[in-house]
Amino acid sequence: MKQIVTSFDEAIQGIEDGMTIMVGGFGLVGIPENLIQALARKGSKHLTVISNNCGVDDWGLGILLKNHQIDRIIASYVGENKEFERQVLAGEIEVELTPQGTLAERIRAGGAGIPAFYSPAGVGTPIADGKEVRSFGGKDYLLETALVADVSLIRAAVGDTMGNLRYHKTARNFNPMMAAAARMTIAEVETLVEAGELAPDDIHTPGIYVQMLIVGQQEKRIEKRTIARI
Repeated sequence: MKQIVTSFDEAIQGIEDGMTIMVGGFGLVGIPENLIQALARKGSKHLTVISNNCGVDDWGLGILLKNHQIDRIIASYVGENKEFERQVLAGEIEVELTPQGTLAERIRAGGAGIPAFYSPAGVGTPIADGKEVRSFGGKDYLLETALVADVSLIRAAVGDTMGNLRYHKTARNFNPMMAAAARMTIAEVETLVEAGELAPDDIHTPGIYVQMLIVGQQEKRIEKRTIARI
């Protein structure tokens, strides 16, 4: 059995100042909401965050951003957060923007133990500045390094006591690859079942990648609500 805790504050006690953390989710979908809020309460600072985006101004990683807990972020999209824009323009935060597919592959490579790979994305753009360029089959590629973290905070719909996880539809997004790319993975799950209750074909993340589980209910906020008159 994996370590199963009942307090979100207890779950993130090992996250110290200066650590690198990966945070699952895409926009506000599939984010570990309660773990993020607990980390905000703990107040760990000088964090390097690897995530697809930085949440919105008052939710998700936007909470840590507002608290000035993040020194550096590696992300592919940051367009929904005004405070993020302000900190970037003010030189208060370091940003490494990465094409979304490249970001996903850098994380996957980190989990697979592959130190680097070549990608065509970004050739001939500022993304290529300072990176090695090689030609394969007459086409140029950039050398991209893998990403790993001290801790990954991820979210799943269902987990079992052995740490196996199943995600709900698009909430899968970055969560599975991040689970494999950190020394310590903490999974926030909506439902916890006994080992054996998840069918093998329904398991998206094997328990070998998960060290700690906690059950929590999420608000599941929507970034932009569009209402159509019928």
